[in-house]
Amino acid sequence: RFLSSRVRKILNLRVFEDESGKHWSKSVMDKQYEVLCVSQFTLQCILKGNKPDYHMAMPTEQAECFYNNFLEQLRKAYKPELIKDGKFGAYMQVHIQNDGPVTIELESPAATVDPKQLTKLEKQQQRKEKTRTKVPSESSRERNTPRNKDDPSASSGAEGDVSSEREP
Repeated sequence: RFLSSRVRKILNLRVFEDESGKHWSKSVMDKQYEVLCVSQFTLQCILKGNKPDYHMAMPTEQAECFYNNFLEQLRKAYKPELIKDGKFGAYMQVHIQNDGPVTIELESPAATVDPKQLTKLEKQQQRKEKTRTKVPSESSRERNTPRNKDDPSASSGAEGDVSSEREP
């Protein structure tokens, strides 16, 4: 079900101009364009300190099967000769030309996970993520100190931005 919805979305997403130049009017299928699929394991990276961590990624055998099923469904839904793909798991140099300032990322909703299935590392990662995003609270001394409402330095909350190490 997930794969078929992604296939439909990719083939029918209107991101191309029509003949009159109207933006967001035509899909890959409308334009009879090729589709290039390249598996990219590194997209499943999360940052753990200063190193990438891939333990949340799908196991290789399962990922290869998933990728091949995805390609098969694309070829069934569209012209097979217009579906191009890279070799799964291979080191490849892919050269593309990004025509324009728009990049669209298609994500699926996060799956709910049974806490019993989480590994120790995953639980640790979740605790770290929660800790990173908490706003530090004021000390009890600061909370009990009367504030002068005319003093611009007398803020009532934490200052600055709180961010995690994850990139958008």
